[in-house]
Amino acid sequence: MASTTAMFSGLSGLNTNSRRLEVIGNNISNVNTTAFKSNRLLFSPQLQRNLSLGAGPTANGGGSNPSQIGLGVGVGATQRNFLTGGTSTTGIASDLAIEGDGFFIVERNGTQFYTRDGSFQFNAVNDLVTSSGARVRGYGVDANFQIVEGQLVDLNIPLGSLSLAEATRNVEFSGNLNADGTLPTTGSVFTFPQIQAGGVNITGTELLTALDPPGTYVVGDRITLSGAERGGKIIPDATFTIEATSTVNELLGWMQDVLGVVPGASAGDNAGWSIVGGEIRFEGNFGDLNDLRLAAENIVFNPAGGGTPPNLFVPTKTASADGESVRTTFTIYDSLGTPINVDLTVVLNNKDTSGTQWRTFAHSQADTDLASHLEIGDRNGTFTQIVPALAFDNFGKLIDTTPIPIELDRFDTGASDPLNFTLSFDTQGSNVTAFASPEGAAGSSVIAATFQDGSPLGTLSTFSVGENGIVTGGFTNGLTRTLGQVAMAKFTNPEGLIDSGGNLFRVGPNSGTPLVTTPLGFGTGRIIGGALELSNVDLSQEFINMILTSTGYSASSRVITTSDQLLQQLIAIAR
Repeated sequence: MASTTAMFSGLSGLNTNSRRLEVIGNNISNVNTTAFKSNRLLFSPQLQRNLSLGAGPTANGGGSNPSQIGLGVGVGATQRNFLTGGTSTTGIASDLAIEGDGFFIVERNGTQFYTRDGSFQFNAVNDLVTSSGARVRGYGVDANFQIVEGQLVDLNIPLGSLSLAEATRNVEFSGNLNADGTLPTTGSVFTFPQIQAGGVNITGTELLTALDPPGTYVVGDRITLSGAERGGKIIPDATFTIEATSTVNELLGWMQDVLGVVPGASAGDNAGWSIVGGEIRFEGNFGDLNDLRLAAENIVFNPAGGGTPPNLFVPTKTASADGESVRTTFTIYDSLGTPINVDLTVVLNNKDTSGTQWRTFAHSQADTDLASHLEIGDRNGTFTQIVPALAFDNFGKLIDTTPIPIELDRFDTGASDPLNFTLSFDTQGSNVTAFASPEGAAGSSVIAATFQDGSPLGTLSTFSVGENGIVTGGFTNGLTRTLGQVAMAKFTNPEGLIDSGGNLFRVGPNSGTPLVTTPLGFGTGRIIGGALELSNVDLSQEFINMILTSTGYSASSRVITTSDQLLQQLIAIAR
């Protein structure tokens, strides 16, 4: 009967509107849920009861339309609104918001989920996880902190546990070299009359027979150089042990290395030892800051059999090093973060019509070979005995700005050996010139290191996530390194995703296969670090929908009430 059909139609209205009220209530209750996506319920009419399908026009009639009566309403579908919500700044580094259509990829119990909720935190092993414990997935880095794409891994940010040091690779200098400085004439000159030369070349002569008188020393005696100075700085102690086959040139070569003398530093330079007029002659490098102080008390004898033998090494200083020079001390770091002090001495070498030329000398007590002077290469990277020049033109500008390579030995220190770095004298914002210093200026030549890129040991203390998803860590020593990259997923039809609760979604039959990529790619959008995406629930619209739903529910109940009244009247007629 008509009244019964109307009653069931009203009942479908009650059921459908109550379902819509459930959706509205869920939206309103999640108005403050991070990155929540609102739903809406779509109504759909039920099957129709056909009284007539209608007829087409004929010669005798104009035709008729179908005659159908509906059988109520049902739930057509629920549709999720994936429009991006507002952004709220939190200042918490682990909070991430997506401005685009992408999803974070997380994993829990071996199952992959997708979420827009970026309120991440850390677990006990510094993995980045959701509030429910699902691990955030992304791309890791290799040993050189380069991102390794292609395979998703759990993002781990080892705050407080990852330590890092960096070896120095570049040092930059600034200053001015006094072009009016005095040209050098000599280095420090010493003679050793107790070593017999006899006017012949004794460089291959055994030391035990070359000392005057012969037989004074025996195998096992030790000669220690202690307290000698170069440019006012104490040179580290060193010991030479006399062997049966020790020769004069070995002893003098050892002394040359210990004193940090670089032989043949330039054309016409007599640095090193030689025989002049039958006399052993030893000369240091030119430049007043390369001047050597070496006296008899600086040569200590430790006889193998005890006693106090006579001192047969009494150096006689006949000349002091001269010439304009300047020295600066700077700190570099090896691969283990060990600080190393290096002395750089720059000495005026020549003046001509093209400008001025200067020589560089580098020394360090941390150099692990016997020689305290560091190996200085030419600008092609070749290490030779000739110290490279700094040539300046007539306007005080450096002609060749190519950095000068340096090699510092770190043998048996545990650090990478050797330590190679470069000295740059002309870089952007930092350069060395060669102008005449003002008359009467104290310390006329001035030079200093303005930058070096090495660092001591540091621990990871902070991190940030860029808009491209790259996680950058900051260490206590000032270094920064890439720690990984957040991965994102893109779906052809995100509305086809299945809600798994806890703000997590999983792939549905109609969502399409996820495209796994990085932020800013394929429309995934950018990441905003230190912020969260807000719910996209529109409260005003939800309240309107709630009123409409309530009205629809009430109207459907009136249909049932009216149908009941009709049934009551029908029963009354039957009586």
